[in-house]
Amino acid sequence: MTRFFRRKKDAPTAEEDLTRAEMEAAAEFEEDLDEVLESETEEEAGSPDEPIAEADDGAAHTVVEATERTRKGWFSKIGGLFKRGGIDEVLWEELEETLVLADAGAQTTIRIIDDVRERVKEQKIKEADVALSVLKDEMVSVLDVDTGRGRIWHSNGQHETLPKPAVILVVGVNGTGKTTSIGKLAHGYVARNLKVVLAAADTFRAAAIDQLKQWGERAGVDVVAHKQGADPGAVVFDAMAAADKRGADVLIIDTAGRLHTKAHLMDELRKINKIIQRSVPDAPHEVLLVLDATTGQNAMQQAKYFTEAVGVTGVLLSKLDGTAKGGVVFSVCDQLGLPVRFVGTGERPQDLAAFEPREFVEALFGT
Repeated sequence: MTRFFRRKKDAPTAEEDLTRAEMEAAAEFEEDLDEVLESETEEEAGSPDEPIAEADDGAAHTVVEATERTRKGWFSKIGGLFKRGGIDEVLWEELEETLVLADAGAQTTIRIIDDVRERVKEQKIKEADVALSVLKDEMVSVLDVDTGRGRIWHSNGQHETLPKPAVILVVGVNGTGKTTSIGKLAHGYVARNLKVVLAAADTFRAAAIDQLKQWGERAGVDVVAHKQGADPGAVVFDAMAAADKRGADVLIIDTAGRLHTKAHLMDELRKINKIIQRSVPDAPHEVLLVLDATTGQNAMQQAKYFTEAVGVTGVLLSKLDGTAKGGVVFSVCDQLGLPVRFVGTGERPQDLAAFEPREFVEALFGT
């Protein structure tokens, strides 16, 4: 079996590490933590992201299966525009309207259409089906983003040689399927015989801690957790030590989900980053943002906040199978330069797929 992770350098001494007292004396949560984000409901804030579905022996759902609703929705209409034959202003106007309605975003839509029109003109394309192929190529180009900032994943899959432990910080607002996505990641790594530790640093919600523990038990991985209301930094501090002591290949850190509108909580997330770096200076090796595909352009605003706060290196698009739109992925890649690394393709632990731009676009159009 290919070894994907290598051992890190010797851990820093205890004197170099932050002490537990320092962790617990760090920035405290403010009393208004019980306020609900405008985009959330009280039910979302107080309950697990999603029920945990049982794994089975069946193959993971594919991207083609996950995009069925999206394919039958707005993107089937796009395909229909080109099947009418002829390339004229009506086609471009209707294409623009349809892409915007599919949540691709106005700026990204204009970019795509302008580039496609230019290529059609330069190549003197007259056939609508050929123009559709050009459109697909342009959409793939928009999605083919690789910043090179992360050290675990890249546009062609996973790096062969990685740090040990590989530290993945997972961020995202409540209700996006963040904790569930962490469980799926853990399930995938365990299936490759890698040792995983999970850190329950979303201490605001008892439900989040309990759900991560359930995922840990289901996947057979260790979970480092404190009680509800504990300092997230202390949880991360302990998790870093546990991962080192237990020889973990991967450490995945869950974080609080109410960060994108509260400056003090963004500061808390930055503090977590610093705690990680005291043990492993070049970590976290990936900052993975979980976005709910069903939220449309609201996901763009979330991505902006988190990228500014902690330097997101990649996106996991959850609940792809639950939306008839799905176009937000194009604006995230285009406007923010963030690569999508994974897509959630269903409810089961194995339903997580590596993102491939060409596969995704072809799936949207059913080809």
